[in-house]
Amino acid sequence: MARVSQAHLDARRRQILDGATRCFARNGFHATSMQDVLKEADLSAGAVYRYFRSKEELIVAIAEETFALIRDAFEAAAEQDPPPGPDVLISNVLGTILDARAGEPGADPRDLPRLMLQVWTETLRNEDLAGLLRRGYEEISGAWVELVESYREAGMLRSDVAAEHIARTLIAAAQGYITQQALFGGIDPGMLRDGLRGLMSMGGSAPARR
Repeated sequence: MARVSQAHLDARRRQILDGATRCFARNGFHATSMQDVLKEADLSAGAVYRYFRSKEELIVAIAEETFALIRDAFEAAAEQDPPPGPDVLISNVLGTILDARAGEPGADPRDLPRLMLQVWTETLRNEDLAGLLRRGYEEISGAWVELVESYREAGMLRSDVAAEHIARTLIAAAQGYITQQALFGGIDPGMLRDGLRGLMSMGGSAPARR
């Protein structure tokens, strides 16, 4: 029997994950059956179960991949010296995340945001997934705290607010954007960039409100 190459195994796993991602984004985790995944991926049960024994394993694998995509995008942006301002950095990272699946057959711009929203919801009932989310959040939060400190050193941010508080607020802005994109669609990352830029410009030059 000919030995199957690692490239073939990786491609088959990718085929399964892509099919499952489309199913989950379209119908949700709980309304999707393994039979739906088999049909979407155009594979036999034996081919799929060789890689994933259950729908729960598929969900965890997709969640791990999604968190890694987000983390890698933020880390790559943060490695720039000097790093771009928060408005540019967040919009660039979100653009990278949303473009990750844009070239896939049948891809919808809202697929990944919808999937992320479902992952967040699923953590309320799945402790393993919740632990994965917590670890991912801690990594991203730590990276943002370091960025905030570098912004302060560059004189871009005030120093009388805790770095963690600013980091959490910036992460919340990104999460809010993803939620809006999942629910409504049609939202360009540039809108978030412009909104953050407008908020960052608030200062003594604006007329006082009465």
